[in-house]
Amino acid sequence: MQYRKCLTYMNGSRLSSAHVTLFQPARITVTTFFMISGLLLATWIVRIPDVKAQLQLSDGQLGLALLGLPAGAFIGQILTGWLLPKWGSRRLTLLLTLLSCLLFPLLGLAQSLLMLIPTMIIFGACFGGMDVAMNAQGALIERTFGRSIMSGLHGMWSVAGLISASIGGYLAGQAIPPVIHFLAMALVALVATMVVYRSLVNEQEQADSASHAVVLPPRVLLPLGVIAFSVLLCEGAIGDWSAVYLRESLGSAPAMAAAGYVAFSLLMTFGRLIGDWLKVRLGEARIVRGGGLLVIIGIGLALLSPAPIIAIIGFGLIGAGIACPFPLILSTASRTPGIDAGRAIAAMATVAYTGTLLGPPIIGTIAEIITLRGALGLLGVVGLLMLLLGGVVQPKGSAT
Repeated sequence: MQYRKCLTYMNGSRLSSAHVTLFQPARITVTTFFMISGLLLATWIVRIPDVKAQLQLSDGQLGLALLGLPAGAFIGQILTGWLLPKWGSRRLTLLLTLLSCLLFPLLGLAQSLLMLIPTMIIFGACFGGMDVAMNAQGALIERTFGRSIMSGLHGMWSVAGLISASIGGYLAGQAIPPVIHFLAMALVALVATMVVYRSLVNEQEQADSASHAVVLPPRVLLPLGVIAFSVLLCEGAIGDWSAVYLRESLGSAPAMAAAGYVAFSLLMTFGRLIGDWLKVRLGEARIVRGGGLLVIIGIGLALLSPAPIIAIIGFGLIGAGIACPFPLILSTASRTPGIDAGRAIAAMATVAYTGTLLGPPIIGTIAEIITLRGALGLLGVVGLLMLLLGGVVQPKGSAT
């Protein structure tokens, strides 16, 4: 196999023309899988109100149903991390993407809450597993070809999500039923999968004993896990509470309130798209520490100024600050000596997405005790942790 030869002869030096010929299809393929993930998730998010209306759910019932997705994802991430050393990221990425595409329209076909919840859990398990598998595939391509791509992959995930959300908003405005929308997006994703999957890269064979490793962060990965958890906790908190803060605490109009999350998302997407370029020029540690500084400045601007436009700028800086650390953490974890790359990525993904799940309710609970402004101010701790622990993302032997 050509990929096996590449694994044998690559030494981190400049790529030969033959290696470039192999690298470009592999990169395009894994980018496509990241974009499929972003497309499906954003499609679901923008049609949640329509599914709620279709099933006549109360807010509490909807909240219960929405827990199914992260609960299923948590299970899927653990199982995928357990299977990765045995099955490989190539096979699992393809299998779990196909299952996610086939299950996705069922979210629009559910006729009751009792049908929606198990559907959400099963889809979430496949979708969460797909997330771990495609990240493992991206890390494998990095190691195989000696080229940094993880930040760019997450950037394209965000780009696909923004495009899909725009399309979904338009279709919702045209009263297109969710199931028709979901079927169309699933078909697009299936076709894209079948067109590109052949360029996925195979891992080298690994010891069978590795396949039985428990997907928990080994002690050496705990500092990385702290950053991953904190960064995605911040992302989830800003996503759910920035508009509420701008509208209720600063008295912004609805459109102005929405601009806070738009600025956050756009700068986070831009940061990820240039993250691989920054990694080469600045190094991982400087990016994480610089991101921590941006988070601290952004929180300060957002919470200390009474002007909504300044707060929006602050939320944008937070998005820029947390753009790159998570992809960098996945790359670093996958290169940890003595730990299977798939297990390391699964552990980081599980810890990080737990942060996404817990961020919004933590902020809401603290806001009840103090104020929303005070609760959001605690996110400055995320920036401080990035400053203090940023060096753990830097490969040993590199300048910090």
